[in-house]
Amino acid sequence: MSCGKPHETPCSEVLDRVYSYLDGELGDSGKAKIRQHLDECGPCLREFGLEEAVKRLVHKHCGHDKVPGDLRVKVLTRIQEVRASIEITELPGE
Repeated sequence: MSCGKPHETPCSEVLDRVYSYLDGELGDSGKAKIRQHLDECGPCLREFGLEEAVKRLVHKHCGHDKVPGDLRVKVLTRIQEVRASIEITELPGE
């Protein structure tokens, strides 16, 4: 992703570091570089907005609830069933 304009911090680096930026894990210099890039680059800003919205939604709705143990087992079992089903349908020549 790129807007086609040159930036001090490349788009790929910004998108790789957006979660660190959102989590406040970057130092002042790193935050400033990411913020400057987002201010200048529309495609990255749109991507950042989406990432931020998803992260806030997950935190708001899922960050505080303890998942029941039996639900976890059911979900993991279902994932294994789906994986097995996919593997069977992808077998060549059968």
